[in-house]
Amino acid sequence: MLISSRTESTPSAAHDRVYRGLRSRIMHGEIEPAQALTLRGIGKEFDVSMTPAREALRRLVAEGALTLSTSGRVSTPELSNERIEELAALRSLIEVELASRALPRAHMALIERLQTINSSVAEMVARQDAVGYIRTNLEFHRTLYLRAQAPAMLAMAETVWLQLGPTMRALYGRLRRKEPPHYHRLIIAALRAGDEPGLRLAVRSDVTQGLKMLAG
Repeated sequence: MLISSRTESTPSAAHDRVYRGLRSRIMHGEIEPAQALTLRGIGKEFDVSMTPAREALRRLVAEGALTLSTSGRVSTPELSNERIEELAALRSLIEVELASRALPRAHMALIERLQTINSSVAEMVARQDAVGYIRTNLEFHRTLYLRAQAPAMLAMAETVWLQLGPTMRALYGRLRRKEPPHYHRLIIAALRAGDEPGLRLAVRSDVTQGLKMLAG
């Protein structure tokens, strides 16, 4: 395997590049549930040695993005209904609070940005692009939650998204939905009106309804 001199001289940079690349792919559902990942495959894909590949996998296992079996097999999680319901409850708790904290800072520029992102979400739904849908949907939520100025809480939300990514891919690939999320429009309307109870209800409904369908 050819390793660039830059990669060899900065192993921490190589590890971070692999970690961020895999993390994004897992979160956005580019990797199916229960799909195995190997050090050799990751090393070849990212053009790195075994060490940064191993460190990236270890970090993702610690975050719950990957599972490690007793035999040493590393794979994306295949979540039970109980686990899906637990993560849906976490999303509801954390993201409702983030949205509530973001509301006082939800100026018109943010609302317009959310409308633009939601148009991209609708486009991905129309194209039945499951990965594109997950990516733009999370962009919608992250853009709102950044206004909360609560980085620790947002990091917790992203950890939940990371654990759910492959399962969300399975859900949206199966549903073949044709309509964009109804609750996004309600979120935008509540932000525009300064309606905190309405915002909390819309966010709670949005982040739990799809997962309930999956667990059903």
